[in-house]
Amino acid sequence: MLAKMKKCGFYGLALLLLASAAVTGWSAKAAAATPITSDFRSLSSSQIISEMGAGWNLGNQLEASNNGTPSETAWGNPVVTQDLIKKVKAAGFKTIRIPVSYLNHIGGAPNYTINATWLNRVKTVVDYAYNEGLYVVINIHGDGYNTVQGGWLLVNSGNQTAIKEKYKLVWQQIANKFVGYDERLVFESMNETFDGNYGNPNAAYYANLNAYNQIFVDTVRQTSGNNSARWLLIPGWNTNIDYTAGNYGFVLPTDTYRSSTIPSSQKRIMISAHYYSPWDFAGEESGTITQWGATATNPAKKSSWGQEDYLDSQLQAMYNKFGTQGYPIVIGEFGSIDKTAYDSSNNVYRAAFAKAVTAAAKKYSAVPVYWDNGYNGQHGFGLFNRTNNTVTQQGIINAIMQGMQ
Repeated sequence: MLAKMKKCGFYGLALLLLASAAVTGWSAKAAAATPITSDFRSLSSSQIISEMGAGWNLGNQLEASNNGTPSETAWGNPVVTQDLIKKVKAAGFKTIRIPVSYLNHIGGAPNYTINATWLNRVKTVVDYAYNEGLYVVINIHGDGYNTVQGGWLLVNSGNQTAIKEKYKLVWQQIANKFVGYDERLVFESMNETFDGNYGNPNAAYYANLNAYNQIFVDTVRQTSGNNSARWLLIPGWNTNIDYTAGNYGFVLPTDTYRSSTIPSSQKRIMISAHYYSPWDFAGEESGTITQWGATATNPAKKSSWGQEDYLDSQLQAMYNKFGTQGYPIVIGEFGSIDKTAYDSSNNVYRAAFAKAVTAAAKKYSAVPVYWDNGYNGQHGFGLFNRTNNTVTQQGIINAIMQGMQ
């Protein structure tokens, strides 16, 4: 039977401590920590990887922004609906990653209060997926971009003391908002955070990123309740596999404040990475490279690197470094853009790529989460039409589900 903390025993202890506080003057706030709810399941690494299955990103919505202010319609997508999430679930996805930007919705020092309307909207969208029985991943997304107006979670900024304090208080608010959700809600510390230089990481900046991850884990855990046992997802430098699994400075955070109910042999931290290799096929907006993999028919349309053997080696590296230690791996984004305008056979190779990434993820005990930006047509990643909630790329969805078998 899975370990659970009993509510009644905790509340009895809390009452006793509160009574003691009246005599000793000890802080009642410290005694009033929220207990773990009875529906929260303590899952092993292999159990949660299996349950999360194949995932899908609600991209370009809650992380979209205009002049530094997040708005879910800022980048051309319609308002998110429950019907869309039901369609995603019906397609076979078991996890929805919801990227979220906060930016100018965060107030000034010293409290850095998140705009209540925005945080409530985030909760509403989370509930669309959570109430369908899906796993949900939420993060702080565009706030860590040098290229986004209002970005502040910047490893290369000089004012790290203020950044870290702001980051702590923002995550404290998010964690408290969702403290009662069960293990199907996963918090991700940040997204593709780096200094904008695609070369080898700057050691001092990487140390700042590691510090953010540690602040995130400590802050979430200390909000207590389900957050003391919740799975937490952390990335390395720019979610790059080489810079995370290789010897470039990534440091796993300690998990000092997690619940004592978690068996000491188990982890509650996941490692995030993204996969868009080779970029000339997956993301470059040109018609030069439109085919991928062993079944490609035109060598001139196929990249000189990043084929099946490279994919296997990348996910194996993540597994060898983290999976073998019991840390689940989440490929939080992968996919390839629509280039059928250049090559009518492109969707065949997009499907082959999606199936291969998913199958490699399954082989190496990782959770694959497809990147959908809501855009269909030339250079789009879309699998669904978010206006009428229809499937637009059934072949790619079929390939993802086949890869999970």
